[in-house]
Formats: sequence, C-alpha cells, structure tokens
Amino acid sequence: MTSMHRRHNDPPAPAHLTLLERAEIKLSEAGPENVETLSLEATQRLVHELHAHQVELEMQNDELRRTQIELASERTRYFDLYDLAPVGYCTVSEAGLILQANLTVAQLLGLPRAALVKQPFSRFIFKADQDTYYLCRRALIESGQPEACELRIVKPDGVQLWVNLAATFARDELGAPMLRIALTDVTEIKRVTVAVTESEARYHALNDLLQAKNVELETTRAAADKANRAKSDFLSNMSHELRTPLSAILGFTQLMESSMPPPTPSQQESLKQVLKAGWYLLELINEILDLAQVESGKLSMTMEQVALGKLVKECKAMVEPQAQTHSVSVSCSPHEVSYVVHADVTRLKQALINLLSNAIKYNKTGGTVVVDCTEPAPGQRVRISITDTGVGLSPEKLAQLFQPFNRLGQESSGVQGTGIGLVMCKRLINLMGGSIGVESTVGSGSCFWIELNMATAVKQGKQGKQGKQGTELLADSITQIKNNQHTWSVLYIEDDPANLLLVESLLARRIDLHLLSASNGPGGLEIARASQPDVILMDINLPGISGITTMGMLVDDPLTAHIPVVALSANAMLEDIDTALASGFFNYLTKPVRVGELMDALDAALKFSQTTLSRQLN
Repeated sequence: MTSMHRRHNDPPAPAHLTLLERAEIKLSEAGPENVETLSLEATQRLVHELHAHQVELEMQNDELRRTQIELASERTRYFDLYDLAPVGYCTVSEAGLILQANLTVAQLLGLPRAALVKQPFSRFIFKADQDTYYLCRRALIESGQPEACELRIVKPDGVQLWVNLAATFARDELGAPMLRIALTDVTEIKRVTVAVTESEARYHALNDLLQAKNVELETTRAAADKANRAKSDFLSNMSHELRTPLSAILGFTQLMESSMPPPTPSQQESLKQVLKAGWYLLELINEILDLAQVESGKLSMTMEQVALGKLVKECKAMVEPQAQTHSVSVSCSPHEVSYVVHADVTRLKQALINLLSNAIKYNKTGGTVVVDCTEPAPGQRVRISITDTGVGLSPEKLAQLFQPFNRLGQESSGVQGTGIGLVMCKRLINLMGGSIGVESTVGSGSCFWIELNMATAVKQGKQGKQGKQGTELLADSITQIKNNQHTWSVLYIEDDPANLLLVESLLARRIDLHLLSASNGPGGLEIARASQPDVILMDINLPGISGITTMGMLVDDPLTAHIPVVALSANAMLEDIDTALASGFFNYLTKPVRVGELMDALDAALKFSQTTLSRQLN
C-alpha cells in the first residue's frame, strides 16, 4: 500500500500534466513486480481502497463544483451591490487614473462606465477644489489612514455637484498602490445648509435692524414723553395761572351777588354778565385740559352700570335754564323701562350736556329738542338720540364736524363756543367703547346720537329732587346756623392774599365758623398743632414746602392726623388731584370754586370731624 504513495522525497510531477497522467506515473512507480507479488486478499483490499478513493474524489469534485457555483453567485451579488450601490465607488491608480467605477459614479460624473476607465479622476474636479483633492490624497498616501473631504465635481455638460469624498489606501494583486474612493452626493445638503446660513444671516440682519428700530422708537418715545410732559406742565401752569385770578373774579362776584343788602337790578345784571363770562372762560380752560389729557392717553375711565333714564333727566334739568333763555322746549320720550349702559357716568353726563347745549344754542326760537333711547342692536347696544329743529348742516360741514377748534362758520353768529366740545364728546364716547354720529338735513335740523354697550334693563324709579346751588346754599347755611350756636374753627393755609380775602369774606357770613390763616406750610403746621382746628383748607402751591408735603407732615403728627384737610387749589390736572387725594386729603376743590361747592365740602368735613371727635371721647 505504501508503495502506491509517493514518498516525501520523490520529485513532484510536472504541473502541466493532467491529473490522469500524474496518477499513471505514480502507479508505474510502484513497479509490476510489486503487483504480481500481491496476494489475492491484498489485491482485493487494494481494489477496495482504489474504489473508495474514487468515490472520495467524485464527492470532492461535487463539493468543488457547488463551491464554484456559490462563489460565482456571491461574486455576481457582490458586483450587483457594487454597481447598484447609492454611493459612488471607484478605484484610482497611483497615477490618478480611474481603473474601475460603479454605475453611481458614472451617473455622478456624467459618462458611461467604460468611458471612465483610464480617465484622470482629477479631470472631473472643479478647478477651485483641485488643491483640496490633492491635499486629501497626499495625506492618505503618507499616513495610510482613511481621509475625507468635500469638493465640487463638474459633469461634461457643466453641471456642478457637491460630493463627500472618502478614500482608503490599498494595493492590487501585484502589490501596486491604489485608492478606493467613495463619492456621496451632498448637493441638497449643501443647498439646505447655504439656505440656513443665508436665513440666519438675514435673521441677524433683521434682528440688528429691529434692535436699531427699537432704539429709534425708544428715542422717539422718550422724546414724545418729554414733549408730552412739557405740554402737560405747560397746560398745568397755564391752567393754574388763569384759575388763580379767575378765582378772585368769580369768588368776589358771587360774594357781591349774595351780599346784604342785595345789589340793585342794574348791578345784578352786571354781576350776571361777569359771572357768565367768567364761567365760560373756566369752561374753555377745562375743555382744553380735558382734550389734552385725552390726546395724551392720561384720562382714565371709571366704567360702571349707568341708568339712562335718571341720567337723561338730570342732564335735562341742568340745561333747562339755557333752554328757557333761548325759548327752546326740551323733552324726553317716556320709557317704562330705563336702559342701563356700561359707561363712565361723569364723562357720559359731560357728553350729553354738550350735545344738549349745542342743540339749544343752534336751534331756532320756539324750537324743540327731543331726547330718545332705542335699541339698534337688541340686547347689545343702546342709542341715545338728541334731535333738534335747527338750521341743519350741509354735507360739507358734516365732513368737518369733529375737527378741533372748527366752529363751522359760527364764529360770527354771536353764539359762544370753543369748537372743542364735539371733539371731546367723540373722544370720550370712543374711550367708553361707544360710537357717535349725526344725521342732518339743511333747514330741518340735526340728530346727534350716541351708541353704548348695554348692561342690564331695570324698572325706572322716581327721580329725586334737584339740590339747590350757588348763593341759595349759602343762604340756607346761614339760616340753619342761626339755630345752632356751636362754633367751629377752620384753618386756611394760602399764600395768595386775594384768595385768602375771598375765603375770609365768605366764611365771615357763617357765624358758626372761626377762621385762622397761615401763608405757608410751616406756619400752618404750627397753628394746627397749637389750635387744633376742626377743618383745614389748604392750597397746593405753597412757598417753601408744598401742600402735598405739608399734608404728609399733618398725617404723620398724632396731634393733627385726625383733622380733615380739604385742598383748595388752582391745580386742576387729573394727576394732581389723584396725587393729592392719595396723600391723605379729605377732599379736593379746584379754583375757581362755586360758593355752594365750598359750603358743601366744609359741611362734609365738619361732620366728619365731629364724628371722629365723638368716637375719641367715647
């Protein structure tokens, strides 16, 4: 058996011979003598072994064929994956020539695969990115480590694409160096990145512009605030300077009107004209201040539920003397249910009185004014209509109706007016969430209307009697005081001699009042601590320390904290009044003051003082 196998030191058979020829050579090497000398048993064993080797060889051949088939299948699958991969693969020689490329590279570079072979890879690289490619290639060759970069490739038709190039170093079967390159199209990613970058740049530019605009707006706002403050200060000072002498004029005129013995009819007529002109001037001052406050946004509204039935009757009563003077009849349409609106009662009354006054002033002798309430939007809005029988307005004049200081040619009519009233009405109604309008026919009259949001409807109750005003209140006070001999002390802190003299003259008619006076804050504090007056009247603009500061000292001192202090000042701006009331003033009256208002304020303060004193004693 061993003779059949080649010894280890036997020379190998030539490689060019077939397997059969090499097998025969090996068999012949055993020699015929050996075969002849074999026994039958050995021969049979040899034949069995030969058959076994033959079967083994056939099985090995079958296995080899299966392996070859699988290898061919795997190779086909590999090349399919290689060719159809979404990433471009190519092999580049050491000289930079393309040796092999898949279909994706062919699509990226814009040429068939066969046409790419032996082409310089750098031919397809954008000129400006050539250095990027060569630096990446050199780093790869020097380090042997994978390298990557982003660059642009150019197709033969001139189309540019951004690709991510990843390269590895390898050698072919002969040991020659080569590069394996993977190309990924990142054009869309680059486009999005550029778009995002540009968007961010635009955002930063817009943000910078916005910041600059904000700074500009802040500067403009600061300048506007400064201008508004200057305007407010000017109006406040102007109002104060006008009200101070006007206070003396109207105060002493009212004093003369109620003097005993009473003035002659001729004197009464003169006093009436002085009072009329004085109150008109005060009305003009107030309207200018109101308009300034509305335009500056400083006029606040106290919104509440307002019953129109009661309010309209109050307004009618207030304009009734004016209507009688002009021989005009004012009437209100009767309603079983009084509409209730959401409004500021004081400002709504101001607007209605202005509209009623205009309807009377510009009416004809014997004319009528009718006030009516309706629901243009049931359950939502209430319309208050004021219809007159005046001369009416043309479309041209209607277009100019709500312009400040525009009296529509009535300056020479002899009818007093400022041209501000309707402007104020419109602004006030708008601030209350309402609207105002007018319908007019030349020769027939006009209908001004106000619409406001409805609140709740309630049954109309009886109206209370109107209180007395002016000199009647002073007369009533004197009569009432004669039956009460208790004397109250009033301290008046005022630096203006005319105003001091006016109050001294008014209070001298009340035998129950004893007046003390001081011309400045420190003097008033000293008298208040020493004399303990029942009520203090005090101006705000005092020399040295102001009335506000003096008020704070009175409140902080236990000896004077209980004394009610009434401000009597020519400062009529809303913020001035709010500041004073917040500092502790019991009441605030603006000059010029009506006699009745002053007496009412004094009586209320005295009643408060008496109540406080009674509580302390008990």
